[in-house]
Amino acid sequence: MLDHEEKFLFKEEILALANSLAEAGALDNVEDLLTDVITSPRFDSEVFTLERSLQVMLGARPGTTLVGLLTVTPEVFDEVAEVRIPPEIHERLIAWRARFGLAIDNALNFLNNPDGIQGHNFATQVAHVEDRRVLQGRLTLIRYNNEPQFFVADASVFLGLVADVMDRLGPYLEPDGVDAETVARLREGLALIERKTARG
Repeated sequence: MLDHEEKFLFKEEILALANSLAEAGALDNVEDLLTDVITSPRFDSEVFTLERSLQVMLGARPGTTLVGLLTVTPEVFDEVAEVRIPPEIHERLIAWRARFGLAIDNALNFLNNPDGIQGHNFATQVAHVEDRRVLQGRLTLIRYNNEPQFFVADASVFLGLVADVMDRLGPYLEPDGVDAETVARLREGLALIERKTARG
């Protein structure tokens, strides 16, 4: 719950937000933006810029306040009812929180704590590009919400990625940082690549 000073500041922020939302067309414009974000195939990146988009639309303080209000705890959100704002704005805030709040909160938590890869799969395929056969990889990452995300790229791109990962992780590894089986697979994989790409 909020103490006396926090309640005063909270009231000021809510009133400033309500004034911005009272502008002609603001409620519908904000709802359209939230709908576009929540349904976008690029949802994570759209959420990442959501606060800035709302700041452009409503102003710096109201934009930040609205994002916070959509993701704040229920106890704090209930304090809005004690602030004298137009009923239609209060009703829209309640509806937005119910419709968009959880998804936005989960996405923001993931972006701030990006540890949500729960699994992966990798496969190969051959693409025909301008009469050439090109070896490609297909990487599937299982995201924090159990939805898969696919990446297709040429073999050289994925091998470059593997090299970057090894370069960045290697200096900081400790003896228990990776098991012996994985090290053996890396060694065997490198030897295989060297044999396959040897010239002459």
